[in-house]
Amino acid sequence: MTDIQIGFAGIAILLTLIALRVPIGVSLIGVSFAGIWVLVGERAAFGSLGIIPYNMAATWQLSSVPMFLLMGFFSFHAGLTKGLFDAARVWLSGLPGGLAIASVFGAAGFAAVTGSSVACAAAMGRIAVPEMMRREYDTSLATGTVAAAGTIGALIPPSILMIMYGIIAEVPINQLFLGGVGAGIMTAVGYVAVIMTRATLKPELAPRMTEVVPLSERIAALKEIWPVLLLVVCVFGGLFGGVFTPTEAGAVGAFVSVVIAGVKGLLTLKKFRDALLETLLTSGALFIIAIGASMLTRFLAFSGAGDYLSEMIVGIGANEILLLIAISLIYLVLGMFLEPLGAMLLTLPILLPIIESTNFSLVWFGIVLTKFLEIGMITPPIGLNVFVIKGVVGNLASTSTIFRGVLWFLFADLIVVVLLIMFPEITLYLPRVLG
Repeated sequence: MTDIQIGFAGIAILLTLIALRVPIGVSLIGVSFAGIWVLVGERAAFGSLGIIPYNMAATWQLSSVPMFLLMGFFSFHAGLTKGLFDAARVWLSGLPGGLAIASVFGAAGFAAVTGSSVACAAAMGRIAVPEMMRREYDTSLATGTVAAAGTIGALIPPSILMIMYGIIAEVPINQLFLGGVGAGIMTAVGYVAVIMTRATLKPELAPRMTEVVPLSERIAALKEIWPVLLLVVCVFGGLFGGVFTPTEAGAVGAFVSVVIAGVKGLLTLKKFRDALLETLLTSGALFIIAIGASMLTRFLAFSGAGDYLSEMIVGIGANEILLLIAISLIYLVLGMFLEPLGAMLLTLPILLPIIESTNFSLVWFGIVLTKFLEIGMITPPIGLNVFVIKGVVGNLASTSTIFRGVLWFLFADLIVVVLLIMFPEITLYLPRVLG
């Protein structure tokens, strides 16, 4: 068996393990370790197992991941973002599907303090779905809206996916963050358009509020969004102003979120401990997957399978449009079965050299890639955000009901992707001007 054949056998075994629901980090590390052992010997395999995890985990930029996660979990457990939905609710409730629109805006605001679409969906699910159900919204519209709105969490900075992509692709993270703003806003606008169209054509889906909210209540609601505004100004003002590095920005954000929660009297010892524990667990899981992806890169390099696949894909798609269509289909299919970080780290060792050989911007590709991965978060049969919402609402909605509500937003997502591909300036303008 040639080295390339061993490489392809390793990929086949890896995909089989993932299909059998073996954790993707364990699958990546196990297959890569065994493959390196077969190709270059026991000593090199154990050497890789000793060196690669350290080199990956010791990357300075990677330390921004637990910092931004900590900021998000502190904000989530202390309820700092609840005021976002309340403010959007009292100002937008008179529109067709006003509460659903408020959920989208609330999710966009929550996205600015957490890099996780799962956390975004879980937070908005607990806050917004009960309110919409109380107002007799259609169950599929209410749950589908929040599941889809959660995907904005990975587009609007800070984004854990963008941080990981930036580290692997060696792209400045602040440029990715700036590029994600345009994609996140477009996604939110697309979701609002879907809600307003459906609520206008079928008003029974989202009954309008008939009572008039007094101006004094609206002003009071606006006052409650100051924690998020302060966090955004401190973190992103410093980051994009060149005062902080991404890691320092995350650390500042975590510290400020604790101070705000303490001032408001919202952070108990239990919530503090829960935030720390969830940050440790999530960071550990992400780091293991990242280490496995780094070992896979080494294994594919030893076998030559990575270069062979790259040359084959480039040969099939000598036309850049066809190449982009092929890559898009790869991520849409993978998104149906894998969680986003796993799908990204599994494929980047093969696809990055291809992208670097084209005229595509790595910043632009990172944003489009993130968008594709987030579409996978609401795509059957896995659709992680859908199951998050199912866990939040319990017996109030079936999984099929939530998927049915999400399908409408998938159409908006595909339109956004087409626009991002046709007009790269949507994602490149801000990085060029402010980056």
